[in-house]
Amino acid sequence: MASAAAPSTLSLPPPHPQDLHRSSAATFSLSFRKPTKENPLFFTPAANNFSFYPLVLQCNRASENGRLSKSIVSAALAEAELEEDAVEEQQVGGGGVAVATKPKKGKAALPLKRDRTRSKRFLEIQSLRENKQEYDLKTAMSLLKQTTSTKFVESVEAHFRLNIDPKYNDQQLRATVNLPKGTGQTIKVAVLTQGEKFDEAKTAGADIVGGEDLIEQIKGGFMDFDKLIATPDMMPKVASLGKILGPRGLMPNPKAGTVTTNIPQAIAEFKKGKVEFRADKTGIVHLPFGKADFSEEDLMINFLAAVKSVDSNKPPGAKGVYWKSAHICSSMGPSIRLNIRDMLDYKLS
Repeated sequence: MASAAAPSTLSLPPPHPQDLHRSSAATFSLSFRKPTKENPLFFTPAANNFSFYPLVLQCNRASENGRLSKSIVSAALAEAELEEDAVEEQQVGGGGVAVATKPKKGKAALPLKRDRTRSKRFLEIQSLRENKQEYDLKTAMSLLKQTTSTKFVESVEAHFRLNIDPKYNDQQLRATVNLPKGTGQTIKVAVLTQGEKFDEAKTAGADIVGGEDLIEQIKGGFMDFDKLIATPDMMPKVASLGKILGPRGLMPNPKAGTVTTNIPQAIAEFKKGKVEFRADKTGIVHLPFGKADFSEEDLMINFLAAVKSVDSNKPPGAKGVYWKSAHICSSMGPSIRLNIRDMLDYKLS
């Protein structure tokens, strides 16, 4: 609060006689100002002044013994707080000098809030690539291999942002892709069938084969499989498992190739590397296409197969530019943005 400013004045009616020990008194005038640092607290009987930081109470006409009522002091304090707040606002709005704070160190000094919770390993590998730069496919695959620095073998993922709105039926995307080099994972396949197909599924290499007994096991919490294939005649019975299998993405569906009469072919495809994908509610497709220990060439082959499948299954209701952005990353690494035109035009040599 500037000391050069004129003191504010609060005029009050005569105080209560009991407070001043006299039956009548003239109107009192109180003013307050910020005291100096040399005299933070003082009382001057002759001038009827009483000062305590940050206020100075000045009584123009006081009682005989110099006492002030409690109501007068409270009113002066409230007025002083309002005036001090107003002056502070004027100083901030008028370019006043801000109070210096201690400089932040370590992760707290990072400009992006999300980076302050990252590990040292992540921050180191994140510096290998520019945040918003678009890379050609070959350079991006090379950077992807460099960002895999964990003790386990990470999965490699692609994330495509498409110009679709899945809340409309003609803009939904759900399909499958056969990855030529596989997924690098061991897929456990369960088959729901009956009659002659029962033995056929076992011969084709299914890990679990069952009928109504398997349905009851799933209702009881059995979920020890990665893919569930069913024949069309079993679907009326499988419908009761919708609330259990649906949220896990395991519900058999003709679009995903998990409802079929050709059981041996379906088992072979999923064992080899067939992957189902779908667009989430924001229009983004998340698709794993290999492992970090794959060679760059094998990752390139799988990735281009995934791009071709997403492009060929474009929903009929999609309008305008279909591809908005594309990123690749390892499961524990930063994302690498791709150049869309280079990705779509890339040809294997």
